[in-house]
Amino acid sequence: MNILCFGDSNTWGYKPDKTGRFDENTRWTALLQKKLGPEYHIIEEGLCGRTTVFDDPFREGRRGTQLFPTLLETHRLLDCIVIMLGTNDCKTVYGASAGVIAKGVEKLIEQAQRFAKDTPILLISPIHLGEGVWEKGFDTEFNENSVAVSKGLAEEYRKVSEKYGLAFLNAADYAQPGAADREHLDEEGHQRLAEAVLHEIKNIIDKKNQ
Repeated sequence: MNILCFGDSNTWGYKPDKTGRFDENTRWTALLQKKLGPEYHIIEEGLCGRTTVFDDPFREGRRGTQLFPTLLETHRLLDCIVIMLGTNDCKTVYGASAGVIAKGVEKLIEQAQRFAKDTPILLISPIHLGEGVWEKGFDTEFNENSVAVSKGLAEEYRKVSEKYGLAFLNAADYAQPGAADREHLDEEGHQRLAEAVLHEIKNIIDKKNQ
């Protein structure tokens, strides 16, 4: 069974200490692969800086809706799609509210329903940005409002999941950013998220097989 995980640096496995990428024994997508076993194929499509619908003026190819249809067709046929985006949309350069970011997620869902028709989707609202993430030495692309917006994503994403009849998971219920950068999952966060996603994936597959 093929499961596509589409996300940003927290799907790619970026380390909070900025030393690169967590290995296959640590990042949540790879842990999910190990827990599900060889009959499943977890497709890791995380990209640092990826947004839902916004073009990053400083980095090319970060708009999710630009690449998502290509990936959906590249990896067809899929048995499940996991979407976890929104953190980068909170950057000050975009000035987006949680509601606007959720509309960006809707565009991705509509693409999934068009290019991977009838494939179950698990929508995940990302972990919250940590207090002080905007301070010098951390990530000045965010500000205080970015943190507030990140905390409002779960409620808006839940509404989207109900509108489209999707499975939903709030990552912030299980994990928080590492202290080293107040933005990315640490090792414990990856483990906790992997367990939560595993539970949801099993529910989705069970329903699909009924």
